[in-house]
Amino acid sequence: MKYLSNKNGFLGVDNKFSFKEKVVVIPFGLEKTVSYGGGTRNGPKEIIKASHQVELYDEELNCEPYKKIGIKTLEYFKIDKNIEKALKKMSTINKKILDKKLFPITFGGEHSITPGCIRPFVKKYNKICILHFDAHADLRNSYNGEKFSHASAIRRCLDYNNVSLISFGIRNISESEISFLKKNRSKINIFWAKDKSKWDLGKFIKLIRNKTVYLTFDVDGFDSSIMPATGTPEPGGLLWDETLNIIRIAAKNSNIVGADINELAPIRGFNSYNFLVAKLAYKILSYKFLI
Repeated sequence: MKYLSNKNGFLGVDNKFSFKEKVVVIPFGLEKTVSYGGGTRNGPKEIIKASHQVELYDEELNCEPYKKIGIKTLEYFKIDKNIEKALKKMSTINKKILDKKLFPITFGGEHSITPGCIRPFVKKYNKICILHFDAHADLRNSYNGEKFSHASAIRRCLDYNNVSLISFGIRNISESEISFLKKNRSKINIFWAKDKSKWDLGKFIKLIRNKTVYLTFDVDGFDSSIMPATGTPEPGGLLWDETLNIIRIAAKNSNIVGADINELAPIRGFNSYNFLVAKLAYKILSYKFLI
């Protein structure tokens, strides 16, 4: 695996700083099945670029987390136009990272990357729980004739018998997905956006406790007022502080073993959205390793 220099990678750390990495960032700008707004192929580069403006000191954790974590970023590489070949490559990359006992975090690209990301985790662990942030359930069996669509990302993950699901922020779902949900209530728990004021996070703690967790974050899980830079922005979503609280709870009560962040479609001249996602990634890693 070839890495970018510290200065050009995630967070833009000085090249003079030396550390043994625990985390590998994978830029994977797959864009094949978007069905509304486009531009997710540019997400990874803009997240990394924006991360150079993120303050390295975390006032909540009272330290510079990157020094205790060690983060390297893979060099950019060509992504196959065939989605199944692209997902196979994603799986191969994550397997190599897991074999080195490192933590992979992928920057997409569209949400269809997740079934590829999770494949080596499914093989490595007896049971794995997906912690899923999204406006959409992504439980369709296919969309526009494509079973590996971004709208089917979580359904493809649930094709594996050892995968369960906890979703936060869902507020856009089809009738066919409701039918699938009803048939699979034993392995799916949804914290609906419409019930946000009544969420029982004590229940969430019980659901997540001692689980092996893979975190997937579609940025349209955020409310469209703070995250319009995505293909399908939705009102009524998550805000910053409540999102961090959920991730903090997960980090305290479970073993997060990998992650992806997807569906950022950068808007020229509006860097605050790219910055938000870069800071989210840093917080996820900081909570994982320091809480």
